[in-house]
Amino acid sequence: MTRALVIGAAAASFAAAGIAIFAGGIPWSKPAGYAVSRASAADGSAPIYYQHPDGKPFYSLTPKKAEDGRDYRAVPAGADISFDDAPEPMPVERAEARGDRKIKYYRNPMGLPDTSPTPKKDSMGMDYIPVYEGEETDDGSIRLSPGRIQRTGVKSEPVMLHIVSTLVRAPGTIQLDERRVSVIAMRAESYVQKVADVTTGSRVAKGQPLMEIYSPAVSSAAAEYLATITSKTTAAIETYGRGSRQRLMNLDVPESAIATMEKTKAVPIVIQWSAPRDGIVLERNAIEGMRAQPGDVLFRVADTSLVWAVVDVAERDIGGITVGQPVTVRARGFPGRAFAGKVSVIYPQVNRETRTVRLRIELDNADLALLPDMYVDAEIEIGSQNPVLAVPDSSVLDTGNRQTVIIDRGGGRFEPREVKVGHRGGGYVEITDGIGEGEAVVTSANFLIDAESNLKAALKGFSAAGAAPDTSPTTGMGGRP
Repeated sequence: MTRALVIGAAAASFAAAGIAIFAGGIPWSKPAGYAVSRASAADGSAPIYYQHPDGKPFYSLTPKKAEDGRDYRAVPAGADISFDDAPEPMPVERAEARGDRKIKYYRNPMGLPDTSPTPKKDSMGMDYIPVYEGEETDDGSIRLSPGRIQRTGVKSEPVMLHIVSTLVRAPGTIQLDERRVSVIAMRAESYVQKVADVTTGSRVAKGQPLMEIYSPAVSSAAAEYLATITSKTTAAIETYGRGSRQRLMNLDVPESAIATMEKTKAVPIVIQWSAPRDGIVLERNAIEGMRAQPGDVLFRVADTSLVWAVVDVAERDIGGITVGQPVTVRARGFPGRAFAGKVSVIYPQVNRETRTVRLRIELDNADLALLPDMYVDAEIEIGSQNPVLAVPDSSVLDTGNRQTVIIDRGGGRFEPREVKVGHRGGGYVEITDGIGEGEAVVTSANFLIDAESNLKAALKGFSAAGAAPDTSPTTGMGGRP
């Protein structure tokens, strides 16, 4: 393997070391436990790498010249503070001579996933680093020295209860309440005799006269009804009176007009039609002298004291919204003013093009400020209303199909642990399973610790696979025996 390839592989494997080193202008990470040759280990002044003569962050493993022809400066092991945390490079004889601990295997000095059950060197002549029994645990935890913790900026904080909520904003428009719209239409051929001074946009009150109508069918039914109720035959009144009155009601004659007939005992020439409710005249089609056919809408009146805000919410947020949930609506025409409402309906359909779901929000509009088709913005707070167990967003390592946090067990020991997450919001993530209140989680530099943990797990796997004697001339990505 070429030296450049080894340097590139080492940079990918040891980003967790936290010390940037550049070989020929290309960044690479010097692994903890960087080992030199046996002769160099005995001599503390032997250079372990070469640095740019001006102190720039450019390094080389071999002697090299700068762009102006000056030689790179040799750096001995004693001058590199990053070696404080690394185990002292040890000749193979000294490593084997230690009787207090047994060597389990030897790992690649550049951090590559390559191990050997016997001492060996890599392609650059560096000794493999011995790994002793007791230095590793089976729970997946790792240990970092205080120096490395300080350099990498590791920070932890205890798991606590927080209110995890998110404010969802959705645009929409004001719509009329369909239950508060009335139309005045003739049910028989009629003629408009007179129209009140009412136009589109006028506010009317319930019972206010709108127009006078002459209808032959209504006059005939009124005459029949009066003849029945003025009859001296009691049986005729009981038999036909009720049916005649129902005929007038079927023709949509106002109740006030029927009561006037019963009082005056006279057939009116014209019938006065009045507003069926308080509201705004949305449509006026009645014109004096016009002929109205059955079904023709002459007036349309809407009560706007209660309106709807119909908004579109993103599909990803619909799971946290329920019917009856409070909503704050802000109209673009009234900056600084908020209207309180609640979700009344969640429409059972997703817009295929926009991937949104429509909500209906009921709003009190007592001062009639909100007008139909006015643009509004709804604000809906979703998430937990009560405190739940949560950690900062930066604590969770999310790979898509699994989420992990790094537990700070104290004394420089860290343990990756898989968790289950819930709602997110306010900079926190709800934890539904995996950790308990009071445990400390790493909030910064957790990616570096996770990389170190994954490297350790990979090395353990390779050591188990390589338990058999190594008889091959080369092993994995490593060097020569």
